[in-house]
Amino acid sequence: MSVDALLKAATRRLIEAGSPTPRLDAEVLMGHVLGRDRTWLYTWGDAPCPPFEHARFDALIAARAQGEPVAYLTGEREFWGLPLATSRHTLIPRPDTETLVEAALARAPASAGRLLDLGTGTGAIALAFASERPGWQVTGLDLRDEAVALAGANAAHLRITNATFLQSDWFAALDAEARFELIVSNPPYISEDDPHLARGDVRFEPRSALVAAGDGMADLVHLIEGARPHLCAQGFLLLEHGHTQAESVRAALDRAGYINVESLIDLQGHERVTLGQARG
Repeated sequence: MSVDALLKAATRRLIEAGSPTPRLDAEVLMGHVLGRDRTWLYTWGDAPCPPFEHARFDALIAARAQGEPVAYLTGEREFWGLPLATSRHTLIPRPDTETLVEAALARAPASAGRLLDLGTGTGAIALAFASERPGWQVTGLDLRDEAVALAGANAAHLRITNATFLQSDWFAALDAEARFELIVSNPPYISEDDPHLARGDVRFEPRSALVAAGDGMADLVHLIEGARPHLCAQGFLLLEHGHTQAESVRAALDRAGYINVESLIDLQGHERVTLGQARG
């Protein structure tokens, strides 16, 4: 059977399964199986698909029809133009998180400095920033050893040498004197009873990286309070959060004594990142 015929059949199956992006899913999975990019699929769609690859593709489509995230099926997701290995131990990097990277870069001189990424996961935020600011020293921390290993492997694959990844329960592994010009995080911020946890890709992602107590605010508040001793004078704390949490995060930053508090809009027009500055 030709590649194009398989793609059409797979797209119909994924439409029936309720995938929001059925054709794209099918093309990405076919490209993964064949080791080809999507341009090749468009150009050589009449080429026959070898039996072994056909079987692999069918198995991946069956898994996707059950809701398995494409990023876990291929083991890769692009973020900030960087191909990142993924695993079931970490969240899947999402385009909206690029808002956090953009905000950090806008507050980072091009020369040198130190950035701390808390709950680094795949290393997406840390590596995106490090790739744009080679003079900076970037540290990524994560509670899971598997995430630390994955982020380190991504750094090695991308040949990014100014990023280091360590195991830590938030700030626990840091020296008391450690200071950073920028601290960033995309922490768990979903409420335990949020209905979105039963939908889409998040059904397969680690619950510990998604859910926080206190209506999703507990980890955000912990980071706001814990970051202060580790920020340089006039340094910035930047936090990703849910689209209904910006007002609460701003209030928490105000209570903790941060100045120049503001929220930033993501690609969907939602308040997604809130930041505050340490006093001089």
